[in-house]
Amino acid sequence: MHSFPFERDPRKPRTILIVDDEMVIRDMCARVLEGYRILQAGHGREALAVLERETVDVVLADVMMPEMNGLDLLLAVKERSPNQLVIVMTGFADKDVILRALKAGADDFINKPINLLQLKAAVDKVLEKQALREELVQLKRMDRLKSDFLGLISHKLKTPTTAISLFIQNLAEGIDNPHDPVFLQALEMVLAEANYLEYLIKDLLYYSEFILQEGAQQRQRFQPQDLVFTVIAEIEGETRKRGVLLMSEVGPGLAEVELDRRQMAFVLRALVENAVKFTPPGGTVKVRVAPEGDRVRFSVSDSGKGIPPEELPKIFEKFYQVDPNHTGQIRGFGLGLYYARQFVQSHGGSIQLDSQPGQGTVATVLLPWG
Repeated sequence: MHSFPFERDPRKPRTILIVDDEMVIRDMCARVLEGYRILQAGHGREALAVLERETVDVVLADVMMPEMNGLDLLLAVKERSPNQLVIVMTGFADKDVILRALKAGADDFINKPINLLQLKAAVDKVLEKQALREELVQLKRMDRLKSDFLGLISHKLKTPTTAISLFIQNLAEGIDNPHDPVFLQALEMVLAEANYLEYLIKDLLYYSEFILQEGAQQRQRFQPQDLVFTVIAEIEGETRKRGVLLMSEVGPGLAEVELDRRQMAFVLRALVENAVKFTPPGGTVKVRVAPEGDRVRFSVSDSGKGIPPEELPKIFEKFYQVDPNHTGQIRGFGLGLYYARQFVQSHGGSIQLDSQPGQGTVATVLLPWG
């Protein structure tokens, strides 16, 4: 199903597309809808052309028009974008017209001659209903996320807690001999599991801050290279322990960006940590930032094993984790890249991974300056 390719920027006013072959009607409607951004079209085909290039919140369409009438326009719009709001204006009391419009998914009706107060109230009402629907969808999505996340937490915590518990039980029952080499091996394994458990808890708290408490973006101006240096400083110690060299490169001509710094730090950190995870000791991870036309480009490249082609389409799925050795025991929650893409797209940017087995991976993020 094809849909109109734009998302509304919450910082901009709502947009109303008025579709009527009478210019005087369009102008009259535009005057009463003060405070909205107004677009106009003289018939259905012109309206579809506008929808292909513009973000529109409500389509206000007359029924009787040349070339493409309002009902055909309604059908075409709902086929391409079922959630697009459409209010039908009609001078007919014909029940068949109203029934056809209802079946096609009209969100409301306005009778001609138009009552200007009724027009404003109708637009406000459908926008309010849409906001309530979106809020309900968001609540349901968050409920599903919490349920999935709790299930994943239970699964991830089971292995380290079981290993630690069994070791302590053996100690309590006097089964293990502290001087036995096998005991020392078990102790080393339990210490590793305890460290992993600490890592999972820290990761859980980190994700809950960004995900389970999602809110509006808080944009601020900052230098993109400062973000790179900050993220590298935060994880450089752990990276050094793994024997991986972490480097940065700053291109010329960078200017300030206006983005949500916390979300962008999440994105960059997720990409770097993912690169480090799959880079063997002695390997290198490089973080680059540079201008690219009207955008800023962040890239993270590694000298790791690379990702098989069949895995690349799944890499941004929620909870999905690449398992190159097929152990079923990949560390982490599999949420970093999923939410990295969410945050990048919410800023009007793009993110992609390019990889070849044995040749490493390059993750690229393109973002508007603000």
